[in-house]
Amino acid sequence: MADLDWSTQPKTPLVVDGIQLEYACFGPTPDQAPTIVMLHEGLGCVALWRDFPRQVAQATGMGVFVYSRQGYGQSDLANLPRPLDFMTREAVDVLPRVLDQIGFQRGILFGHSDGATIAAIYAGSVSDQRVRGLILMAPHFFTEPVGLAEIETARHTFDSSDMKARLGKYHRDPKATFNGWNDVWLDPGFKDWNVAEVIDYLRIPVLAIQGRQDQYGTLAQIEEIESRIYSPVDIEILDDCRHAPHFEQPEQTLDVVAEFTDRLARIEATGPIPG
Repeated sequence: MADLDWSTQPKTPLVVDGIQLEYACFGPTPDQAPTIVMLHEGLGCVALWRDFPRQVAQATGMGVFVYSRQGYGQSDLANLPRPLDFMTREAVDVLPRVLDQIGFQRGILFGHSDGATIAAIYAGSVSDQRVRGLILMAPHFFTEPVGLAEIETARHTFDSSDMKARLGKYHRDPKATFNGWNDVWLDPGFKDWNVAEVIDYLRIPVLAIQGRQDQYGTLAQIEEIESRIYSPVDIEILDDCRHAPHFEQPEQTLDVVAEFTDRLARIEATGPIPG
């Protein structure tokens, strides 16, 4: 972590395998406290988390690290089209290097939507004793007609509205960012995508959060976790909430996150969680 600028507006780039990634840091450094690594949604980036990472750092007392994956925000552009297993590749090939680069010592992976799926794949596929818990917000483990229909609607909205200009405020190449996400999900070969088996291999505490009215996935995603998981799991279903609990129900979301991290810290204090 010698070259990492642990600040909200870092001046030193994060370079992973020659790719520059945009990032921001909040709260204590990894050598001072556990770290929450936040993984954004399919059209997200550092800036689109808005003030939420700072709020998480304040509510938990942990450090928070956020970054924009390649092809998002101000990170280097990605090669398109993305492969259909792009989330698995991100989890297995890229995320381990990111954690090493930032000097990650112990903490939590906190993902939203695609980011939640990446976090779950990592924890279920990579042996890493540093990861002590998972927070999965609006995760998806398989495709559903309702979600694919919403993504099809997003395509029409992008083509017929000012969505490209709005995304351009946050992403270097908004068209490439949108297509990199949308084209995969609408690829006919992606209809059978299913990574739910990673849940079988989770051995750390999990907090799963979902809005009851989530337009991209039904509660079947959460039920899949409940039916397959062997480790402790907390489920929080938020009413009057769609796909973005941290914006639509921010107080409840922060409360359950803080309660989960506090309980995890108490468990840690009694000894490491068995792997």
